[in-house]
Amino acid sequence: MTDPAPHGNDPAAMPKAAAAPSPHPAPHPLAARPSRALRGRVAVPGDKSISHRAVILGLLAIGETRIENLLEGDDVLRTIAAARAFGADIRQTGPGGWRVVGAGIGGLAEPEGVLDFGNAGTGSRLMMGVAGSHPVTATFDGDASLRRRPMRRILDPLVRMGATVVSEAEGGHVPLTLRGPVETIPVTYETPAPSAQIKSAVLLAGLNSPGVTTVVEREATRDHTERMLAYLGAEVTVSPEGSGRRVALRGQPELRGREIVVPADPSSAAFPLVAALLVPGSEVVIEGVMTNPLRTGLLTTLAEMGAAIASENRRDLGGEEVADLRVTASRLEGVDVPAARAPSMIDEYPILAVAAAFARGPTRMRGLAELRVKESDRLAAVAAGLAANGVRVEIEGDDLVVHGEGAAVAGGGTVPTHLDHRIAMAFLVMGLASRDGVAVDDGAMIATSFPSFLPLMRRLGAEFTGAPA
Repeated sequence: MTDPAPHGNDPAAMPKAAAAPSPHPAPHPLAARPSRALRGRVAVPGDKSISHRAVILGLLAIGETRIENLLEGDDVLRTIAAARAFGADIRQTGPGGWRVVGAGIGGLAEPEGVLDFGNAGTGSRLMMGVAGSHPVTATFDGDASLRRRPMRRILDPLVRMGATVVSEAEGGHVPLTLRGPVETIPVTYETPAPSAQIKSAVLLAGLNSPGVTTVVEREATRDHTERMLAYLGAEVTVSPEGSGRRVALRGQPELRGREIVVPADPSSAAFPLVAALLVPGSEVVIEGVMTNPLRTGLLTTLAEMGAAIASENRRDLGGEEVADLRVTASRLEGVDVPAARAPSMIDEYPILAVAAAFARGPTRMRGLAELRVKESDRLAAVAAGLAANGVRVEIEGDDLVVHGEGAAVAGGGTVPTHLDHRIAMAFLVMGLASRDGVAVDDGAMIATSFPSFLPLMRRLGAEFTGAPA
């Protein structure tokens, strides 16, 4: 789908503050040593996707939204800063506890200066949906990694809904300036790729539309936005559409602030979970992990590979299913992972590839085109990291094929992380079960999604050291 009107590219319209990308912390090389058995009970931080949405919908709600177990990583803190810039009163009430008094739909203030999202792809894209449907002008920017991520997929539907792209970096990247309309136009939009971020941006824009905004997705993606919108009082209808779904939102509802408890992030839980599977003799319980069916592709795949993962104490938490996961070290077998499963585990492919390196026989992961446009080109980064540690791996089109030998991998390599937190954590996990350990060139960006990763893993028995640059 193309824009009905061309995007502007007027350098004079770009605020000078957008000229320099957000800096990263100084690189922090790390290495993981071969580990003794991992044991214990741990709770990983709150889900990143839900944390972003809780802050953003708190901004758009009337009254007070109280959030518990919010992920306090850098990505979510950037979204909090942006919500404040749009007029929300946001205060921390304790560890993981936050109070948001919203500006309400239609009540946004125009932010002063540049909205710097650092590495936060979800926060920036969802906030574009908010800004692009209100009569305000906002400039979005981020770090070097975010500046490489495509934004045209978000801008296209927003322009159809009445927004104007005042300026953008070449190719539809940040830094960009977006001006919203006086009245947003409701649309029916078919997403060009399975992406919850595209869907969510359109639905958030539709909140300030006088009619019904509909998103049609060919493959179902994570549904946290729909669930939270309904929880706060919006009228959302979800129906099957072929192998995907049709999501319809009636615009201009009165969202009411409520208490939101953020469940543990399954994408973060994947790292101690796979570590426990791979390190001999391990048994670990990960508490309160979200088991929303649209987020459990990794659990399904690992079960097919022979992983011993038991779900205990199943319960509902703020409209999301959660369970405690008991994980026992297991011998894994290679499997064929269908492309249709990708939306339910898109962030977990790096750690799945690590698990596949220890499995017996090949594992083919199909349809991974979306990995090329994440924080890094994850498809290439994963393949390079595996090869550097003695694993035979191939990229065939958009498929990744990992040839496991059913034994500990050699390790001993240093993996370039390309400023990608999931690449760093995945290969540190590999080091715990390899013969010679694994180093990563930078672990500083792990704080964007899992700031407690190192201490949590150390409590289970893992050993990490500084590594040469």
